[in-house]
Order: sequence, then C-alpha cells, then structure tokens
Amino acid sequence: MTVYSGSCACGQVNYSISAKPYFTQACHCKDCKKSTGSSYVIHSMIHEDDLSIDGEVDSTDLPTGSGAGQKAYFCTKCGVYIYCRYKIAEPEKRIALRTKTLNDHNRFPPEAHIFVKDKDPWINLQGFKNCFDTMYDREKIWPKKSILRLKERNS
Repeated sequence: MTVYSGSCACGQVNYSISAKPYFTQACHCKDCKKSTGSSYVIHSMIHEDDLSIDGEVDSTDLPTGSGAGQKAYFCTKCGVYIYCRYKIAEPEKRIALRTKTLNDHNRFPPEAHIFVKDKDPWINLQGFKNCFDTMYDREKIWPKKSILRLKERNS
C-alpha cells in the first residue's frame, strides 16, 4: 500500500493518507480565493478514513461557491489549512485535502478547473480540457475507478 504524507508549514501537524486521491481539482470561486489569498485552491478528494493526522488542528465554518458551506481544518500554531469537509460531501465521508500540503504534491495536478467564471482574467486555461463555469457532473468527469472506489467505501 502506498502512503502519501504531508504537513503544515511549521511542522506541528503531520498527516498521511493511505490511498491515492479520488480526484484533484482547482477551484477558482470567490470563496476559495478569499480563504487562500490566492487565485485558486487545489484540492484532492479523499475518503476521511484514509486520513491520519498527528498534531493539533482546529476548525471553522466557511462559505463555498456552491452555497452549501464547509468546515475547514487548520494547524492551531501556523494556521495552514490542511483539509475541509464540504457539507455536500459529508454523507460520502469525502473530504478535500489541500493538495499543496502534500510532500509530493506534484504527483496530483488538477484534473479539472471549477468555477472558472470567477477565475482571474490573466490565468490562461486555453487547451485545458476540463474547465467548468461552476461545478461538473462527477459521474462524467471523475475516473471510473475513483467513482467505484468511493461507492465501495460507502456501501
């Protein structure tokens, strides 16, 4: 079994995930821009049972582009946001890991860009296949293996 690891900036929080992420996406919504202080966030979708955390995290409720909301989890010392639980994904136990907190984050480039209607005008996504004004239909976009893995975990 391959294990992927990551941490916050100060090293107080270290974590591992015991399975490859289901899907990685870049979100350009106004709420993600605000929470990152950047042009977009990159999230890798994982099952909550695959995440093991060592260190102290706290959480806060934040808005999302979909309007459903999320609970963001961050290091209590340096404030780096490690992962979130989107309210809409709670029944599946699916969480969104901040991809760039992974030690080997380049293994998981974005497979889709969402909320591109809000992207900064200087970001060029020309030639990138999976770009969506808002959200996408997961059944059509995610790899079939990932959909099957998620369904098996929750059956």
